[in-house]
Amino acid sequence: MIGIIGAMEEEVEQLREAIEVAEKKEKAGMTFYSGKLEGVPVTIVRSGIGKVNAAVCAQILIDDFGVTSIVNTGIAGSLKADIDIADVVISEDALHHDMDAVGFGYPKGQIPRMDVLSFKADKYLIEMAVKACRTAVPELGVHIGRVVSGDQFVSDKDKKAMITDTFHGFCTEMEGAAIEQVAYLNRLPYVVIRTISDKADDSATMDYPAFEKKAIENSVKIIKQFVKEFG
Repeated sequence: MIGIIGAMEEEVEQLREAIEVAEKKEKAGMTFYSGKLEGVPVTIVRSGIGKVNAAVCAQILIDDFGVTSIVNTGIAGSLKADIDIADVVISEDALHHDMDAVGFGYPKGQIPRMDVLSFKADKYLIEMAVKACRTAVPELGVHIGRVVSGDQFVSDKDKKAMITDTFHGFCTEMEGAAIEQVAYLNRLPYVVIRTISDKADDSATMDYPAFEKKAIENSVKIIKQFVKEFG
């Protein structure tokens, strides 16, 4: 079974409408919908925004629903000039840009006493995600690279420059690294698939509401095709 996590209601409602719901369960303030999407068993859930919500959600999917892989869908801010609004970023790996234990001798982004700086996505899921993008939204640019997550909406050019220079990320958002960390600890395959809604700079507060709806529509198309390819 595939666990599909979106942070916001807008990111999951169209997917929910597309599945044949067999079970609905509420836990930790979240509603989990299990059924079939494109003939494939899935559980779809809105986690809520932020890394704690995302981590709790991912662990429930694993413990209560027995998912065998996790996909995080949604929107993000671009960190690279060649990644345009509406393009897609697929995680090669993910890390926490707001984790800072430099005082203990760790590089920025690394969680103390963990053996990795970032959490690498599953190669097969990456391949399936790329294939889904090429089929569902062939007009969009597709990029495989680092997703960086933090509990903040990045909308400042200086903050963006710091994150980009330090972590060499492709996009920034608020859940992916937490979900990948939980999947990593549980030894499950995972991938983050994000559609770009803004440039994560001083224009972000204007671009985000203008492009959010279209970015989410594209994300839904991609996830539907991804599940079909996976199945």
